[in-house]
Amino acid sequence: MLRPAKGPPLTRERVGTPDGDFLDVEWGPDPGATAPVALVLHGLEGSARRRYMLSMCRELLARGVRPVAMSFRGCSGEPNRTPRFYHSGETGDPTLVLELVRRRCPGRPVGAVGFSLGGNALLKLLGERPDGGRGLVDATAAISVPFDLAAGERLLEASRMGRVYTSYFLRSLRTKVREKAALLDGSIRIDAALRARTLREFDDAATAPLHGFRDADDYYARCSSDRFITGVAVPTLVLHSRDDPFLPAEAIPLEALAVNPHVVAVLPEQGGHVGFLGRTPWRPIFWAEEEAARFLAANLSEAASPADPDM
Repeated sequence: MLRPAKGPPLTRERVGTPDGDFLDVEWGPDPGATAPVALVLHGLEGSARRRYMLSMCRELLARGVRPVAMSFRGCSGEPNRTPRFYHSGETGDPTLVLELVRRRCPGRPVGAVGFSLGGNALLKLLGERPDGGRGLVDATAAISVPFDLAAGERLLEASRMGRVYTSYFLRSLRTKVREKAALLDGSIRIDAALRARTLREFDDAATAPLHGFRDADDYYARCSSDRFITGVAVPTLVLHSRDDPFLPAEAIPLEALAVNPHVVAVLPEQGGHVGFLGRTPWRPIFWAEEEAARFLAANLSEAASPADPDM
């Protein structure tokens, strides 16, 4: 509510996918012919035009980085063409867009930043690659990541704030199921998805069968980013509050974050979920976006600098 609704001007491009679907990608202004570029990924039922996304784009641009914001399938205001949606472990579509950015901006450093679900997908994308992401990006940042999807879902079910979030998400997800009911018939248990009162019930009925998982437990186990962190091999900032209502503090993968020399983990006691507000409600600053943009700008600038021949 406190974040400004206005961001930098974004130009939408519809990008085709190999399976006949599409992704809507929003290109921000280009600060210069050699400026770094960073892909921005949203959270569950967000979009490229959400306030936190616009705030991130604004902070990147202020530091000389061209923002490129991607809406996951079905999140840009128009149903996608295929039965599938997106999920916390979806890495194919972000990879497709990052490869597009590489082709469009040859020779430029490329980064990425993800919020919540987008941050989980980003860490998984890096860690599941044999090169740890080095062939795709030069630096990344992940904010408010639900590292353990099962533990996070249990907390959402158990806490009052979690139930508020869940109700909001489910309203949006059920609307999408109704819009695509004819396309989804036979692929998911539509009635069960529409009756779902928890994210686990929805994931059991829809997300898991639609994306090749046995059930919600299989989906959570295979897509939780905590098991991929040790494989990350590019400079990565992880910002996560210990009071995040999407994840119990004991589920933060402290050891994995600590042992990976490429990862800088900042874990304040307070900050909420994609919150991290500073100053006052009347003159707020949005600390996570500022720090993520600063980290990316510094590391992408370093990636662009020629190596010192004496080193």
